[in-house]
Amino acid sequence: MKFLDQAKIYIRSGDGGAGSVSFRREKFIEFGGPDGGDGGRGGDVVAECVDGLNTLIDYRYQQHFKGKTGGHGMGRNRAGGRGPDAVLKVPVGTQIFDEDGESLIADLTEVGQSVVIAKGGNGGFGNAHFTTSTNRAPRRANPGQTGIEMTIILRLKLIADAGLVGLPNAGKSTFLANVSAAKPKIADYPFTTLYPGLGVVKVDGREFVLADIPGLIEGAHEGHGLGDRFLGHVERCRVLLHLVDVSGEHAGRDYKTVRGELAAYGNGLDEKREIVALSKTDLVDPAMLKTQMDRLKRAIRSYGPTIADGEKRPTPLVLSAATRQGVTEALRALASVISEHKAIEEKQAASIAWAP
Repeated sequence: MKFLDQAKIYIRSGDGGAGSVSFRREKFIEFGGPDGGDGGRGGDVVAECVDGLNTLIDYRYQQHFKGKTGGHGMGRNRAGGRGPDAVLKVPVGTQIFDEDGESLIADLTEVGQSVVIAKGGNGGFGNAHFTTSTNRAPRRANPGQTGIEMTIILRLKLIADAGLVGLPNAGKSTFLANVSAAKPKIADYPFTTLYPGLGVVKVDGREFVLADIPGLIEGAHEGHGLGDRFLGHVERCRVLLHLVDVSGEHAGRDYKTVRGELAAYGNGLDEKREIVALSKTDLVDPAMLKTQMDRLKRAIRSYGPTIADGEKRPTPLVLSAATRQGVTEALRALASVISEHKAIEEKQAASIAWAP
């Protein structure tokens, strides 16, 4: 199945049913009076967050969704039925924007969440509704209210606790494959990862979700390489694992390149908690490892001694996914930060729940 994280679709809620003009006609009843029923309400357009989906590929093949028209009113005071809704089933983490791509309508982050995007039109009144003391036989009824039509944009941002960032061929996919059951494409050339991937990681009895995105290159925010569009999938992460290839030309420059792209993208990515690690350390000798580590430390210090929340910048880790050197330490560091964030979020939720 191809991964698709953005789709533009047209929606229209159903029109309301028309009211009825009718009069009671029954034997032995001389003045039956009006008995036209009201029309039914049109169907809504509803977005529902469901389990089992991880892409918006379904909306590549169908872009028009319409709620059904409400039933028309009938004689004998029978009201029309409500029109069926048009339900958009979307994966967890889907954001719904207006056509401008900036006005957020809804953000669906949990299975079972739903939101009405466009309400169906109200049904029209039948002639029985217009009966008064002076107008005992009205001969008019209202048509149904017109539905709402609009174009919306669906944008998927994966739900993950931690995210992998780095230059192409930095070892991100190899790391994900070694620590989880995910099976990303791995090859000895850049941009083997074309779409984001998720894996469930277990360490010391704790579990968390790790996201891998395509590598960044200098100028990604200007559209170079695969661009920075996939960075949206790590916006929700609590911590980033920044892998720097030790076999690259200059570890410090590589680190600054990725940091620059995170800052250019914005949305707080450059302020997230970050764990830095030199990867592929099995490919170099100790002398080169020390040289690259010194370069990386100097680059990290150039961003200041602390990060956004006041924590000191940690010393870079040394790891090799091929030999599993340092892998457990990296996972424990990620799990520790995730646990801290979850504890803070639970405390904040509890304080809000108990607030008067």
